[in-house]
Amino acid sequence: MLPAPFWLRDLAGAWTFYTVLPSAEWLKPRFERIARFAPWIGLFIGCIQSGIWVLLNNSSWPKISSALIIISLEAIITGGLHLDGLIDTADGLAAGKKRRTKAMKDSNAGAIGVISLLIVVLIQLSCLIRLGPLVALTFPIIGFWSRFSPLWAIKKFNYINESGNSSFHQKHFQGLGDLIPAIIGLFSLIIVLALISHGWSYKANLIGITLIGIIPAIALPEILGRKLSGHNGDSYGASVVLVQTVMLLLLATLL
Repeated sequence: MLPAPFWLRDLAGAWTFYTVLPSAEWLKPRFERIARFAPWIGLFIGCIQSGIWVLLNNSSWPKISSALIIISLEAIITGGLHLDGLIDTADGLAAGKKRRTKAMKDSNAGAIGVISLLIVVLIQLSCLIRLGPLVALTFPIIGFWSRFSPLWAIKKFNYINESGNSSFHQKHFQGLGDLIPAIIGLFSLIIVLALISHGWSYKANLIGITLIGIIPAIALPEILGRKLSGHNGDSYGASVVLVQTVMLLLLATLL
């Protein structure tokens, strides 16, 4: 039996690293270059969330209940990976420059981290209720752009803790070559959906949601990177959550 191609083993590694879903161990996952597949994992998780949202709404669930289920679903699928990063990053920023690294490494959640998590969840909940029918359309795109943001951070900023567990992302990152396929894939999907859909309103919303995501996906890891003087695994996770939250806030306001 021929060994699986490297890209497929990298994809299996990304699936294993970014989710708690059953993995294909027979592919012998590789983890060196999994970051480039993070946007695809986000797109997949977003599709699951959209499907569950439609199912719940067709079953006459209240919007607030559906929104709480959808928010919880991602935390379950990812094992809370990115939420943990948000808490640690918030604690690090609150601790000040001298104690930042120590605070981010501390396994205990600080008050600022817990408050930040609560604020994010409440904002996301409010936005989902506000968006209503557009939620199913937004989640795959939000899942994509939120996972794209760490790639920008990996590309632009040094890793804070050289010996950290996530420094392998930067060591094996190959620049724009890892960014372009994901972007082409997303826009190709959007174009196909726009072509086969009916109604200009749907097409306009689809394109608008996609374009809006570019701004926070680049701006937020830039802001965090400058504030922290670099990035690490925690700030990568924080970038994911913050991009999701800001995108939802922008969409709920504009649409």
